[in-house]
Amino acid sequence: MPRILRIINRFNLGGPTYNAAYLTKYMPPHYETLLIGGEKEESEESSAHILNSLDLTSTIIPEMKRSINPLNDYNAYKKIKNIIKEYKPDIVHTHAAKAGTIGRLAAYTSKVPVIVHTFHGHVFHSYFNKAKTSVFKNIERNLAAKSTKIIAISEKQKYELGTIHRICPPEKIEIIPLGFDLSRFQENIEDKRRAFRKQYNIADDEIAVGIVGRIVPVKNHELFVRAWKEVCDKSTKKIRAFVVGDGEDRGKVEELALSLGISICVGDFENSKCSLTFTSWIKDVDVVNAGVDIIALSSLNEGTPVSLIEAQAGNNPVVSTKVGGIENVVIHNKTGLLSEIGDTQGYANNLLRLIEDVDLRLQMQKLGWENVREKFHYTRLVKDMDKLYSTLLHSK
Repeated sequence: MPRILRIINRFNLGGPTYNAAYLTKYMPPHYETLLIGGEKEESEESSAHILNSLDLTSTIIPEMKRSINPLNDYNAYKKIKNIIKEYKPDIVHTHAAKAGTIGRLAAYTSKVPVIVHTFHGHVFHSYFNKAKTSVFKNIERNLAAKSTKIIAISEKQKYELGTIHRICPPEKIEIIPLGFDLSRFQENIEDKRRAFRKQYNIADDEIAVGIVGRIVPVKNHELFVRAWKEVCDKSTKKIRAFVVGDGEDRGKVEELALSLGISICVGDFENSKCSLTFTSWIKDVDVVNAGVDIIALSSLNEGTPVSLIEAQAGNNPVVSTKVGGIENVVIHNKTGLLSEIGDTQGYANNLLRLIEDVDLRLQMQKLGWENVREKFHYTRLVKDMDKLYSTLLHSK
């Protein structure tokens, strides 16, 4: 029975945790899997409910944190080395950057037969300055050379990794899109919609726009807020916007909204009514998707954004920047409207168009579920991964 050691950055709410959990739970029974990862950060929502719902146990490595800290990183490396020594995995599969760095080094020095890494995103633009980005690229090239296979989660990401940034030869990269259990987004939609809109005091004739995710620089909420101001000035509809999530930039985003004359709500939601509401984290994102009418994203860099897959699964059209693997998720002019990074005017125009054009919105709602229901289902993810593992183990 092949043994898999699956390592994720940290147990926070997001795509890597979902996919690591589904791959741990649903891989064919001839595999045995041990799941380990770092702790979530204080500003992040825990993913414990994901593991609990699947009846999964995991091992937490407290020293494996998002920030670079030589002492913590070395201690995490030693702990993973010890786990490898005891568990004796045939495959070490790492997910995202920190787990990929520490986990692959530990696996390589422990002579694990198969080492696989999934890039859920990358930091090769919009995160750091040119010098620091160059250092991270060289580190990733070195790690890729020690890896048996690199997994990209979209065609665009493979092109960026293999051709633009030259992390490794394109032929070493396998494309395996993310996979989720999306069925909950099609269940009890009307009940969920009523519950969300009651909780946040949204009238039946108000159009609600949601933006879901961490409030951090790379998510570029500033673009959304500036575009929202323009939409508010031009729209003929009753509109509300909801920032679902939290993070280090929340205070800055709130201050920006106020400086632009946008009214904001941060509490007492049932008795409040304002243009822009900050809800913090909401675990039941299917309820959010049922309650709003449009889902937005304004990122500078993405892998495959989970919020946009979930948006379409919940029958919501999308307004987003055109970055990373988004074009492999959202079909422009069919399930959403995309604009270039930094094009505030184009982004605002797209948002305004979807708000004002009811027929377009309804048309995109119908096509969203059809676009994602099989392409991003966890059964497809598991099948693809089983095929890759079998091939790699056989070659060894």
